[in-house]
Amino acid sequence: MAKISIITAIHNGLSFNKIYADYLKKFTFNPYELIIIDNVSTDGSAEFFEEQGAIVIRNKENYSYPKSQNQGIDAASTDYLFFLNNDIIVSPQWDKRLIDACELHGLDIISGKGIENMGNKRETVSFDHKWKRIKNPLMLIGGRERNLRNMHKLMYGNWEKFCERQFEKYGLQVVEGILGNNVMIKKAALQKIGLWDESQQAADFDLFMRTKKRAMGHHDIKPCHIALGVYIHHYIRMTLKYSTKPKPFADKDSLIPLSEKWTKEELDFLHPDNQTTRKI
Repeated sequence: MAKISIITAIHNGLSFNKIYADYLKKFTFNPYELIIIDNVSTDGSAEFFEEQGAIVIRNKENYSYPKSQNQGIDAASTDYLFFLNNDIIVSPQWDKRLIDACELHGLDIISGKGIENMGNKRETVSFDHKWKRIKNPLMLIGGRERNLRNMHKLMYGNWEKFCERQFEKYGLQVVEGILGNNVMIKKAALQKIGLWDESQQAADFDLFMRTKKRAMGHHDIKPCHIALGVYIHHYIRMTLKYSTKPKPFADKDSLIPLSEKWTKEELDFLHPDNQTTRKI
């Protein structure tokens, strides 16, 4: 059993934060330090996480995703860095199973699967359609914690049984890909690929592309992969709808699109949306 670091950036979203913290406590296998990068929340979220015993870094302005993640890296004390959104629900032993999949396949970067990417197109489309049928009508009621929990229950029924069926079916199988709402990176891998690129708000795609390019050029790391047996629910772009009007990023002038960093040829070849899903 190894202690792990969980790094999460927040900007309000108290209802999501309560659900997130609840499932982390319930289902995380390894002892963990929870590092919260609070970007000027005004709804009591920073105070909530402090009460939970988290390390809370309070920014005086609202910073972008990659800058916040790099702040978390500076504060982390372990070798396993888990970058998690605050609008997710983890599954039983999610962290242990991700680490086990990494060790089995010799990986340094891995995500759990979820609605946005189930590892194959057919299942991804099916789950996406089901989630929208459940979510869209209930979004009219609002973003209170009870309603969010109800959406989750209607989607999956018994969460533990659903997740266990996924693990029984797929075990520790992996496919190339990434889900930006949950990414585990071994600290040693950062020496090869560097920190999150603070010029990229689409930093997860940039990470996938940099890692893929490094794998092809140096052969000292494998591309990012998704663990098919580890399912993590994501509420998907709901935090902005239910939070107070977000403050603009303080570093917005330094953010550029992927197309300004990468050539068209590189985007066509390296972007995760253009990859052929491949099991190993």
